[in-house]
Parts: sequence; C-alpha cells; structure tokens
Amino acid sequence: MVMQTKTDRWWSTAAIGAVVIALCYGFARYAFGPFVPRFSETFGLTTVGVGVLGGVSTAGYGLGLLLAPSTSARSARGTVLLAAAAATLGLGLMALAPHVAVFGAGIAVAGAGAGLVSPGVAQLIGETAGARTRDRAQTWANTGTGLGLAASAFTPLLAFGWPVIWSAFAALGVAVTLIAWRTLPRSPGPGDAPAASGPGGGMVPLVVNSVLIGVTSAPYWTFSSSRLAEAGLSPVAATCCWAAIGVAGLLGGLAGRAAERVGLRTVNLATWTLSATGIALLALPDPGVPVALLSGALFGSTYMALTGLCILWAARLFPARPARGITWSFAGLGAGQTVASPLAGAAAAGLGSAAVFGLTALVALTAWSQLHRRLGPPPR
Repeated sequence: MVMQTKTDRWWSTAAIGAVVIALCYGFARYAFGPFVPRFSETFGLTTVGVGVLGGVSTAGYGLGLLLAPSTSARSARGTVLLAAAAATLGLGLMALAPHVAVFGAGIAVAGAGAGLVSPGVAQLIGETAGARTRDRAQTWANTGTGLGLAASAFTPLLAFGWPVIWSAFAALGVAVTLIAWRTLPRSPGPGDAPAASGPGGGMVPLVVNSVLIGVTSAPYWTFSSSRLAEAGLSPVAATCCWAAIGVAGLLGGLAGRAAERVGLRTVNLATWTLSATGIALLALPDPGVPVALLSGALFGSTYMALTGLCILWAARLFPARPARGITWSFAGLGAGQTVASPLAGAAAAGLGSAAVFGLTALVALTAWSQLHRRLGPPPR
C-alpha cells in the first residue's frame, strides 16, 4: 500500500516542488538582475554596490545550501516549506526596504531560500516517489526554475514601480507557501542507508561536472543580454529571448525519462553537446532574433536538464540522503559561476563578448571527457 501511494502521488509532489522552486529561483534569486537599473536609481548604487549586493545574495544561497542536508534529514517537507517562507520573507523585506541595508538583508534571506529548496525537494521526492517514477519526478520538479524565469521575464516592462512588483512577488510567495503546506505529502523518512559526510571518490566527478555547468552558464546569465544589445536587438526582443530560456527550460523535465531509457551518461553528454551549440550561437557576428531565440531555448532547456541530471547523479550516490549529494553538486555549480563571471567580464573587455561565447562553448565540450568510466556518472 505504501509503494502504491508513492507511485500515485509522484506527479503531485513534483508539481508542487516545481512551483516552490519557481518562487525561490525565478523570483527570489534570478529576478534581481533585470531590475538592477531601477534598484541603482532608488538606492544610489554604483557598480561596486551592485556587486556587493550580488555577493550578499550568493552568501545567503551558500548558507541555505549548508543548512539543507541537516534540515532535510530532520524533515524534507519542512525544508521545502522553510525555503518558501524564506523566499517570501526576503521578497517582502526588499519591497518594503527603507534603505539599502534592509534591502540587502532581504536579498540574503531570499538567497537562503534558493539554497534550501532544491535539496529539500529532491529529498522529499526520494522519500515519497516510487522507484520507477523517481527520476522523472526529480527532473520535472527541477524545471521550476524555468517556470519562474518565464513568469517573471516580462515584469521589468511593467509600468509599475519595482516596490509594487516586489510586493506582488511576496504576495505570490505567501500563496505558494500555503499551497505547499496544505498539499505536500509527509514522508516516512530517509531510511537507514548510510550517507557519506563529504565528497568522496564517487562525488568528485559529480562536483567537477557541476563546476563545469557553473563555468559555462555564468557568461550566458551575465552577458547574454548585453551581447544581444551589442548585436542590435531591441530591449523587447532581448526580453523575449530571456523568456525563451524559461519556457524552453520546462523541456528539461524530459531528461529524467530519457535517462531511464538510454542511460544517464548518454543523456548527459548529448545535453552538453546541445548546450555548447546554444552558447556558440551567440558567438556569431550577427545572430539576429531567430538565432537569438534558438540560442535562448537551447540554453534554457539544457541548463535545466543538466542540473536535473545532477540531481539524479547525486541520488544514485546517496540513495537515502540525496539532499547531501545535491548540496555538494549545487555548491560546485555556484563556485563555478562565482569564478567564471569576473573572468568572462575581463575576457569580454579584451576580446569582445562574441569571443567569450565561442570560448565558453569550447569549454562546454570538455564534458566529453566523461566517456572515461571514472569521470562519468555511475550506472543505475
């Protein structure tokens, strides 16, 4: 009877998990970037100040990741609810901030919600979904980031002031938290299987793969909009390309079923190849709107697929405590993004942004080293 319940409810848990991830990433973490000009005008921020706030967000995210394994071990459901509540509180603080110090505190709290959510959702699915549907549930839940990006993409074009928009985000967060509290299942617990305490031999390839995702995605997240503007695309066209990242990201959920059929290594390498293609399209001298939309769609779908496949990879290494492996994986991704952003900026200043995307695509192809048995994901 327990196994039947697990199998029947995987889609519900995955759907609610995706909505909470959409809140924590699409609104509480990634929506900050497109509004930077408005924030700078309100609080008199310099580029250094914006960078500091970005660092505060990353610090909050890192704190959430550090807390996630222990909180998920106590209660995976509680961790997901805590993530939603932190994202909502952070958005509310930002909306009502009278000065930049409170605004920064809100960014930190919102970032902590993003750090908590993916390990919590993955742990909850691992404890409640049946073995035959678990991979699908994990990758579909992970597409919540794309859902959030698509939902928030056009908000910078609204005529309302940013505090009104952020207040609406916070109100949405309250609704999402209440829905999650009422609908997320309670799990029987993680079981008695042992869990390693750190990134041992089996974890090193996963962390390296995650760092590579961070290194190759950071230039796209940071400089794709400026690259499109440099290529002559209008702000509306650039916004449509950003929305394409989110909408196509929903396709990343198909990676779980594909991994079930042909294997995790095969799907991972195919996804890396498509990712390199999408990044390389922005290296063309004159990409144009159709090519830019295709680039955004390829990047969005492959980014969500690659992060979802990392979750499956971590779950195979830590069957009873997937949150622990996912924490190490996402920490590697964040480290890669943190290092790559300033390096990409320096390279763009010296070589031009088009060259940066070409070089990044070549770096992405180094994932093919995973053909070596010791560098790739484990078999089922």
